[in-house]
Amino acid sequence: MVAASKTYDWVVVGGGLAGAAASYELARQGLSVLLLDSLSPQRATRYSYGGIPYWSGTTPLMRQLCQEGYERHQILSAELESDTQLRELDLLLTVAAGEDPNQLQKQYADCGTVPTVLSVAEACEREPLLNPNAIAGALTVAHGHVDPLLLIEAYRTAFLRLSGVSRVATVTQIEPGPYPKVVTMDGAIACANVLVCAGGLSRRLLQQSGLAIRQYFTHAELIETPPLDLCLKALVMPANMQRFGLEAGATQSENEPLWQQETQRIAPPALDPGAIQFLDRRICMGQISRTLGNPFAPSDLARSEVKIRQAVGHILPALKDVPGHCHRCLVAFSHDSLPLIGPISDASTVQIFSGFGSPFAILPPLAQRFAAHVASGTDDAIVADLSPQRPSLALN
Repeated sequence: MVAASKTYDWVVVGGGLAGAAASYELARQGLSVLLLDSLSPQRATRYSYGGIPYWSGTTPLMRQLCQEGYERHQILSAELESDTQLRELDLLLTVAAGEDPNQLQKQYADCGTVPTVLSVAEACEREPLLNPNAIAGALTVAHGHVDPLLLIEAYRTAFLRLSGVSRVATVTQIEPGPYPKVVTMDGAIACANVLVCAGGLSRRLLQQSGLAIRQYFTHAELIETPPLDLCLKALVMPANMQRFGLEAGATQSENEPLWQQETQRIAPPALDPGAIQFLDRRICMGQISRTLGNPFAPSDLARSEVKIRQAVGHILPALKDVPGHCHRCLVAFSHDSLPLIGPISDASTVQIFSGFGSPFAILPPLAQRFAAHVASGTDDAIVADLSPQRPSLALN
């Protein structure tokens, strides 16, 4: 049984980037915090590219958060006393052969910084591993980047230095109420507030606790390699991302019953061939995104690996046959592509911090804002705008 020697101000459920950052920021406000982590190797942060799209905000809110994220990252390594390997590199948004780069550039017209159009020759100069016969050019913009694993570890270590407590535990249920409890496989933990940072598993956990929320997830499949001798200079992604259309279609009101059933596919899968090489020389490439209502649905990773290698190998031939294994993780998102932050329904002691479309850009400043908001009791307009009870998330 879990023997809780104290009632914590906050129990944070989930030890990925969201949970680690939120725990650190809450502890930094002088609150007592217990971080519960299942140590699942399949978390989204583990297999993310680590890109920081400072440039990509298309609304005043997102532009402000991206700017705050840029400023936050500049000081995080020093503040957390650990190198996150922050750097800036070229993002190359490849344009498939037969498509018009100038037309695709129009899709980015509202971004804080509009990507520049490159010819095939210019794109290949930026990234020599590109196949010139596979593209009609590319769009490019300066892009931030960190190592996701180092960033999480930096947050966690700094959190422990602030007297935060971390435990390995699998949470099975949350008992809401004025004095909520977090039920684990080893017993129940009493606390004043619960913050759910369980990413793609948040929906299932909250439903099991009698709390409904309009948060969704994709099963993301990608390949991770060991350190390689070849050098990928840029972060490569397609200019015409299929995942965004998949998310938009899967979260329409008429598909809500399919999510509840958890028995079938909500929408056809999307494949977006891209790749990034980290400073330790390992590469992540993919990804296939699937909308399956069951977070534990079986998958054929061997078949997915073949498809990813074919698609990535068409753009970057040198990567087609490199050693590596296909992995799957859950990626959380919302109906309107904005994160969900704050109390769930009327259960004010149970809150959520999840669904970040561009987590490395906007999650660090939002964790800081959220912690200051709950610690001081003062309103934060941005946090309020991202409430899970906002009108845009209401079902018709």
